[in-house]
Amino acid sequence: MSDDRLIVALDVPNVVQGLALADRLGDAVSFYKVGLGMLTGGGFALANELKQERGKRVFLDMKLFDIGATVEAAVRGIAQYDLDFLTVHGDPQVVRAAAEGRRGSNTKILAVTVLTSLDRADLDANLIVPGDIHEITLERAARALEAGADGVIASPQEAAMIRALPQAAGRLIVTPGVRPAGAALGDQKRVATPAQAIGDGADHIVVGRPVWQADDPAAAARAVIAELPPR
Repeated sequence: MSDDRLIVALDVPNVVQGLALADRLGDAVSFYKVGLGMLTGGGFALANELKQERGKRVFLDMKLFDIGATVEAAVRGIAQYDLDFLTVHGDPQVVRAAAEGRRGSNTKILAVTVLTSLDRADLDANLIVPGDIHEITLERAARALEAGADGVIASPQEAAMIRALPQAAGRLIVTPGVRPAGAALGDQKRVATPAQAIGDGADHIVVGRPVWQADDPAAAARAVIAELPPR
């Protein structure tokens, strides 16, 4: 049985490989993430096929960032596809524009706080304000939720802190950077196991390579689900 708390990232080059992977995963997975890496390889077509023809839930991970009018227009166009989640950068002005753009649709706007591939040294290189990376993530989450985000994207290491925010009541927390016990970290720096992430307050976890690079992706997905605590 699938569990929609697990979102599998289809980080493959094109729609043909994405559909082939979805075929291999079958009923083991009910929620997929389609990201920028497939934008030129038919990502929107794949998202629509999964949602409209196969009855899957779809998270479109575009991490939109631009002036308000452009973000609002982009979100309004994407919202017509009736996808489940869409990401934008967590800056309050971007979130407000996205919330306006999706008005009248069921698409949930998720705000990116601090990428799970970054650590404090990366923030320094990017001229981000000094301070603890977890505290910065928490503050960005609070501001994004106040600006109208339906939820946030954050590392599992911050899930409990964000869940404790008054602004987080009834909102979604989605955590990339989740690795099953014993899996390679890859380019992720702030990670946790599936059980820890959900236990700390995440609603959904995003897992990519440990599933789609496995010899048996469906078995790998079921193994991740087996690690999740009961609902």
